[in-house]
Amino acid sequence: MGLEEYKGVFIYAQQVDNELSGIAFELIGKAKELAADLDTQVTAVLLGHNVKDLIDPLAEHGADRVIVVDDKELEVYRTEPYAHALASVINEYKPEIMLVGATAIGRDLGPTVSARVKTGLTADCTVLEIGDYPLNAAPGQEQLHKQLLMTRPAFGGNTIATIACPYNRPQMATVRPGVMQKLAPVKGAKAEVVEFDPGFVPNDKYVEILNIVKAVGTVENIMDAKILVSGGRGVGSKENFQMLQELADVLGGMVSCSRAVVENGWLAQDYQVGQTGKTVRPNLYFAIGISGAIQHVAGMEESDMIIAINKDEDAPIFDVADYGIVGDLNKIVPALTAALKAELAKE
Repeated sequence: MGLEEYKGVFIYAQQVDNELSGIAFELIGKAKELAADLDTQVTAVLLGHNVKDLIDPLAEHGADRVIVVDDKELEVYRTEPYAHALASVINEYKPEIMLVGATAIGRDLGPTVSARVKTGLTADCTVLEIGDYPLNAAPGQEQLHKQLLMTRPAFGGNTIATIACPYNRPQMATVRPGVMQKLAPVKGAKAEVVEFDPGFVPNDKYVEILNIVKAVGTVENIMDAKILVSGGRGVGSKENFQMLQELADVLGGMVSCSRAVVENGWLAQDYQVGQTGKTVRPNLYFAIGISGAIQHVAGMEESDMIIAINKDEDAPIFDVADYGIVGDLNKIVPALTAALKAELAKE
């Protein structure tokens, strides 16, 4: 079968407990960009049980078509039935590109499916674009056009690798949540709906779920925050993070941190921003006592406004900051908090 038979940009529309995950809408947004370059359509693959109510939200966020596999076997996520369903969809409809969110589910499902459909997978991508492979053709070497170029940090974030899958289809990637932009929904938009039955035959890989215990999380998600006050090693101690909390409280924001803070035990990993933490896009991001290593910058550089406070005027964080303050954070942060409190008191 020729590669030219593979058409369209597909995304896996993850749902948990019959509620779509935000990554589904983010993937549709990026898929629309890729599809425009390829002059093709975007298809969302929806797997689950009693999930047909989720079709319209996918259409309103930009999906041109929704392929639904609705079966009791898919009521709760299990690797085998979900992998069988998605691999069957790929084999039947032959997408050129297949995108999966790099969530706990996606990191299990994506590699399993890519192995079954005999293609490669680039994990944890932060940039996706259509371009030429190789980027610069050598003499006598054929340059392939309209390839999916998948970019991800490598070697602990110390370098950036751009990877292509030119000789197999689909071109598959998992994408970090929070990296891609979701489109504004269009109320009333409709998509073509295709119901597909892959035929489930339970085998010894079908895990039986005896009980589900749902723990109530007590940690707010920094990915949802509009204002983040983030601290690094330069804050000095766990106790000093109280200064940052007071600033965050005045602004109505949340505290976050760099990897060094987590390693020192000052804050939990739930609050970590960066390549090994979470990717955030707040309206306002304070980088306080953060040097600006590439691993951290990769997780916050898309913030609308970045304000850096650091005693080292040569710190790399100033290269990405919109505003920079050089000085002692132990004097600047309390003074800033006091000034903001005074202004709010006047209102």
